[in-house]
Amino acid sequence: MFTVPEQFSAATKANFDAQLALITALTGKAFEGVEKFVELNLNAVKSSFEESSAATKQLLAAKDPQEFFNLSAAQAQPTAEKLLAYSRHLATIASSTQAEFTHAAEVQIAETNRKVLSLIDEVSKNAPAGSEQFVSFFKTSIDNANASYDHLTKTTKQAVEALEANLNNAVSTISQTATKAAPKAAKK
Repeated sequence: MFTVPEQFSAATKANFDAQLALITALTGKAFEGVEKFVELNLNAVKSSFEESSAATKQLLAAKDPQEFFNLSAAQAQPTAEKLLAYSRHLATIASSTQAEFTHAAEVQIAETNRKVLSLIDEVSKNAPAGSEQFVSFFKTSIDNANASYDHLTKTTKQAVEALEANLNNAVSTISQTATKAAPKAAKK
């Protein structure tokens, strides 16, 4: 049978180990997200440089101002579409990284809560008579904290979903506007 100080010492060590594991996992996920972001930007810069070079050659080969403006207008829509694709990819990276962070935190919090409740149950078995109210109060406090965390998590998820929906609407609107504007610019 363990004594109460030994139980708390073991619980503190386990909690520290769990927090270290969480920090390590979150750091790994953050680096993965940054790595994807850097790769996306490198690809975008490389592609943009190649396309700009080709577009410049086309524009310099134009025989008259009308052809120059027609080529310029024709290049506007693909550029807008690429910008929208980049924005979508960037939003996907941010969303997936946030989801991985949330999942890792939820798993860690659930495990920590389970360990704390187990410790409270074990300590309460050896608690002196009359301490039932303290144990009950402590369990209620943990339940309230868990309920608050659940509410915060749901609210955060709703905010992220609303942000993603607004971003998708903005991208769709910009895409439609660019699609409508390109033919008009080509006519001029």
